[in-house]
Order: sequence, then C-alpha cells, then structure tokens
Amino acid sequence: MSRFPIAAAIAATAIFLAFTGATRAEEPVNTGYFGDVAIKGYDPVAYFTENKAVEGSPEFTYRWLGATWQFASAEHRDQFMKEPTRYAPQYGGYCADGVSFGTVTTNIDPKAWRIIEGKLYLSYDPGAADGFEKNPAKVVDSRKHWSEVEQTLLTEKTSINWMKPSP
Repeated sequence: MSRFPIAAAIAATAIFLAFTGATRAEEPVNTGYFGDVAIKGYDPVAYFTENKAVEGSPEFTYRWLGATWQFASAEHRDQFMKEPTRYAPQYGGYCADGVSFGTVTTNIDPKAWRIIEGKLYLSYDPGAADGFEKNPAKVVDSRKHWSEVEQTLLTEKTSINWMKPSP
C-alpha cells in the first residue's frame, strides 16, 4: 500500500477541517450594510440592566465575533466581556421575525426589541417585535430556521471573502 494516498487523504481532511472549522468558529454578526459595529452601536447590556435601548459609545468598545460592540459605560463593557452570550442578541442581531420565516433581514431597529426567556431578540420594526413576542410559535420557528439562515450568511460571507483581492 502506497503512503502517498494516505498522506494525501490526511492532508485533504486536515485542510477541509481547518476550512470548515474556521468558517464555523465565527458566528455571523449583523453589522448592517457598512462597517463592523453590532446593533448599530447600541449597548447590548442596557437592554437587560436598564430595560431600554441605549446608544453605546465609541469610547467603550469590545471586539467579539469579528464585530465591534459599543457600550454606554465601562461597567457594561466589562459585564459583556465576562458573559457575551448572555447579553448578545439572538441570531447575531439579525431580525428574529425574519429568521422565524427562514429569511435574512439585515436592517434592524435597535429600539424594536424584546427579551423572551432571558434572551434578547431584535426586529426590523416595533410591529415585528410585538408580533414576535405575542406569538410563541415564532420563537420556536426562529430556532428551527436559524441553522439554515446561519449557513446562508456564512456562505455569503465566505464567497464575498473569496472575491476580495489579496492586500
């Protein structure tokens, strides 16, 4: 038995795992159409601690999942740094109502939000946020559809990155 096919198979598997692992290691975060700021610069911790949408400041930031997150205070930034998954919006900050239909809605309104079962959900407008909260089936549907929506987002991100010229 030749060592070359085994070595080639091992190398191909390693490359495949490295590529897919790198793609899956970073969840997609909605940063809008331009820039890299999550939740249009709003403070994710404030939704929980102040029960309202509060604009963050470029003075208090943290890089997480390839996006810049802004906070109203150093205290909020530090809370987020300790437990980002507790405060980050579900579905990377994409519209939860859109995800419940299996679609991607990038344009969200940071003031259209709900905390349901301890999780933050953002929507594209207040009516969608109300509908999402009042219809528990939408929460179930969004969880069911997220993996396919996430895969679509990751595929788009990968194809865009492949098209960018090297520096």
